Amino acid sequence: MFNKIVNYFKNLDKLTKLIMNNGLKFCLFLGLISIAVLVTYNFSLTIPILFYVGFILFRLSLIFGIEFVICGIVVDGIKKQLI
Repeated sequence: MFNKIVNYFKNLDKLTKLIMNNGLKFCLFLGLISIAVLVTYNFSLTIPILFYVGFILFRLSLIFGIEFVICGIVVDGIKKQLI
């Protein structure tokens, strides 16, 4: 099962793979920013807005990462059907 998924990602179109990789890098960067904000909140408990900002950024990074993967798979499937 895992090999099938890996082979599917290896067979993606170059442009789709490039967009997915850049999108996942952006999501990783957003996740690192959220972790930094949450660590800052952990050391300074006087500013509760930091918790909400960090939590929202973390959720956004997860949602964007999942959307990049799903949309990349869908776009690649549509491209292969049209060709």
